[in-house]
Amino acid sequence: MAAGDSRLRRGGSLKFFYGPMDCGKSTLALQMDYNHARQGRQGLVLTTIDRAGPGRLSTRIGLGKEAVEVDQGLDLRLLVRERWAKGIRVDYLICDEASFYTVEQIEQLADLVDTSDVDVYAFGLATDFRTSLFPAARRLFELADEVTRVQVEVLCWCGRPGLLNARVVDGSIAREGDQVVIGDTTDTGAGTDHKDVHYQVLCRRHHRTGDLGPAARAEGQLRLV
Repeated sequence: MAAGDSRLRRGGSLKFFYGPMDCGKSTLALQMDYNHARQGRQGLVLTTIDRAGPGRLSTRIGLGKEAVEVDQGLDLRLLVRERWAKGIRVDYLICDEASFYTVEQIEQLADLVDTSDVDVYAFGLATDFRTSLFPAARRLFELADEVTRVQVEVLCWCGRPGLLNARVVDGSIAREGDQVVIGDTTDTGAGTDHKDVHYQVLCRRHHRTGDLGPAARAEGQLRLV
């Protein structure tokens, strides 16, 4: 059948795995792809705004794989159906950075699950630097068959569990600005005036108070005390 191997046509499922930065979402996405592929299933890996640039899913521990870049105009249903038309099976989708997709694209993923029995595994942040849900993440919470918080522990500088992603602009926590701004750069475009921008995981207490801790941030890693 056109939808490929859905294991005795039991129907597909939409699963959302979420957590703060550095909790291992992208690593889990690659592991999920590996596990399905080694059982003979065929899938697509998708991502957007990855740290390695367009067309690649990368992790902070050095793993990576080529991926389909999801821009705001991409119709995910059409993407899959075009491959079926070429005789290429698509049994599942690995959707990294799904919180940056559009709400319409999340609806498209649900359509693929419900009408074509494609399994969808979405990975992403839940909240932005203001602790507000990303629109796509909110829709995933509403639609997903399963929602799982990634269990790899991330710590705030104080040692408490890190729950929230803080945007740090020139050494201070930002409370206003565009919802999506690329970090770890001094040339970030709109809303930052070319200031130094990076992100830091904090516990709720220190995110609310704006306390980034006593130690200077080490290059390329979170501050841990």
